[in-house]
Amino acid sequence: MSKLAESLAAGQFVVTAELGPPKGTDVSHLLKMAELLRDRVDAINVTDQQSSVMTLGSLAVCHLLHERGIEPIFQITCRDRNRIALQSDLLSAAVLGIENILCLTGDYPTLGDHPQAKPVFDLDSVTLLRTVSLLQQGRDLAGKPLQGTPRFFPGAVVSPGAKPLAPQIAKMEKKVEAGARFFQTQAVYDPAEFESFVRQVEYLHVPILVGIILLKSAAMARFMNSNVAGVNVPEPLIEEIGSVDKPSRPAKAVEIGARLIRQMKGLCQGVHIMTLGWEQYVPQLLEEAGLAS
Repeated sequence: MSKLAESLAAGQFVVTAELGPPKGTDVSHLLKMAELLRDRVDAINVTDQQSSVMTLGSLAVCHLLHERGIEPIFQITCRDRNRIALQSDLLSAAVLGIENILCLTGDYPTLGDHPQAKPVFDLDSVTLLRTVSLLQQGRDLAGKPLQGTPRFFPGAVVSPGAKPLAPQIAKMEKKVEAGARFFQTQAVYDPAEFESFVRQVEYLHVPILVGIILLKSAAMARFMNSNVAGVNVPEPLIEEIGSVDKPSRPAKAVEIGARLIRQMKGLCQGVHIMTLGWEQYVPQLLEEAGLAS
């Protein structure tokens, strides 16, 4: 059982963070940031061609983290692989000792830096979760037996701020039925809205890690409101981050993020920090949120 699975099963409040692989082969900065997060988080998500931008692969980076004793979460999307490649990568992850899997459908290629790329989407997040479950039962999607059975701790994502919310909850149900054992959420900036969501999905009895993205600027907040489905940054927070000059923004962003974590900590089983290049502020964020180890 992965350490993340053990911690959640023990009722501990867990902290996960996110790292994006580089566009190239130089992993020195990524590993430096991973060392910064070591012992401060329970596991590190490695993004899989996030926003359809081509980068070094998630599986390779997860292997590098695992080799260094840092627990990875292998994000795997359905955008770029058919069911053969997805199953092969999952088996590869298992052989490399990677157990935590986050199953995602993936963004459309037109959003990224290779808009001419052909999307695959042979599976989606729900059918990928079912695939993970089948592999753990010792057979593949074609019903063929495996020589050696993998062991995974599969998770999925949910958007508590989606409007309408009912379709998100319905899909969350399907993900749980398909085998999801934990959820990381899209960024949340409204604690009251998050509490309402949590109350509506309590019957699923599945751990939820609330998503936090540090607000780098008012412009970033407005961009997310306009372009990121399920994210709503309230105007008072936009005004708050916009009230300080550029050098003061990181401290203000950490203040806001820590406050949000403190307000929502009692509603969920953990927090997932999406750094977007601001990994260096995670220690301060956790300290101010009262989560420093």
